Amino acid sequence: MPDQLTSPTEQPKPAAGAMTTIGRTIGSVMDAGRDILARRRRGVPAAANSADALMVLCRELLDHRGEASGLALAGEIIAGYQQLPAPARLDFFTGLATEFDVDADEIIAAAEQYREQPGLENLWTLTRAVEAPRQKLFRRINMVPDGTRTLVAMRGHMLPMLRANPGLRGIDSDLRHLFISWFNKGFLELRKIDWSSPAMVLEKIIDYEAVHQINGWEDLRSRLREDRRCFAFFHPALANDPLVFVEIALTDSLPDDMAPLLKQQRTSPPAKRINTVVFYSISNCHPGLAGISFGNFLIKNVVEELKKEMPGLKTFVTLSPVPGFRRWLVDADLEGLIDDALIPRVKQPLGKVVEGVVYDALLKLCAHYLLVEKSGEAPIDPVARFHLGNGARLHRMYGGADLSVKGREQSAGIMVNYLYDLEKIEENHEAYFDKGKIAVSRTISRLLA
Repeated sequence: MPDQLTSPTEQPKPAAGAMTTIGRTIGSVMDAGRDILARRRRGVPAAANSADALMVLCRELLDHRGEASGLALAGEIIAGYQQLPAPARLDFFTGLATEFDVDADEIIAAAEQYREQPGLENLWTLTRAVEAPRQKLFRRINMVPDGTRTLVAMRGHMLPMLRANPGLRGIDSDLRHLFISWFNKGFLELRKIDWSSPAMVLEKIIDYEAVHQINGWEDLRSRLREDRRCFAFFHPALANDPLVFVEIALTDSLPDDMAPLLKQQRTSPPAKRINTVVFYSISNCHPGLAGISFGNFLIKNVVEELKKEMPGLKTFVTLSPVPGFRRWLVDADLEGLIDDALIPRVKQPLGKVVEGVVYDALLKLCAHYLLVEKSGEAPIDPVARFHLGNGARLHRMYGGADLSVKGREQSAGIMVNYLYDLEKIEENHEAYFDKGKIAVSRTISRLLA
């Protein structure tokens, strides 16, 4: 670790692109494929800076049989999409949704054939019929360098369009189906992030932090000191680009306030007194991987790593926001939940000074929100849904624990400890999914009495 505080961009970087043998082989095959395409097109390069031109390349790739020219075509599609103007993306996605969708008549015919003769061959025919041709297109694009990254970016660009364009849901479903396979736990690599990590990784940690903003290199270095830890999952197809990462504080007590954890000038407890691991920030890095679960594996793997490093650790908790609470609070009918006179006061935007009676009411409402308000059978709050689904217990709640602008606007200043009791994680997880039962401490359950 450098003695002086210097930006990691000043550290020597590894030589760009120490390519694997497979990477070099694919590169040489693609070069041959480009020559083949150039001869076929008589030296005129394909233009792919419009949705229509990109669709032409996609049709060509889907019908193509040659390996070298197929890889070259996939590379052209990737380059074309990366250059595609943002306003043209909807036209491209609409083309994928309509032209490369399943054939309903083919599905019905295959289903009838299987109903009459339920053999393996007919089952395969039916399986092929219900798979949209664009899945084959996506798999071919994924074969070339930067293919996976581009497909992830595509889904990230498309997801905000789904509400206004429900016809794109088939593309989302196909990509999500493929990503679940491509990004399964067996392909993920857990890495500890510290000040000696590659500069590009540290830069991405700063950029991707989604919970508590990292304000430059000094702030990052503070979060990587000896009383802090950071772990991330990586995937071979996205080298040095984390998928998800968690920031950790090592303390000697349960945290009830966010500010001390983020303080750069702090006094660390002696190593012999450290007994508590605080997960205070978990950030998913790629919008295109939304709904592909990594965080549950990350927390459990990190717990195992830390137990090996420090066997004396006893308590594993989060200090988490309640990001949907204020939004729910403003719109909810609170009659009967708290004193009527307090309802208009808890709905008002919070300042940095809040009366105790208001915070007592907010804590009671937050307990109701976390334990009673549901989306289907799961808690409506996304952070609660994540940790409780992992087998954590809703343990403590603290008013005024995050009085940053974001903390007040999203969580009404409230933060929560979710406790990961290593002996009960799996039991809590099973009860949550089998019975819809939330593990909760008596301290919080009493708020609903």
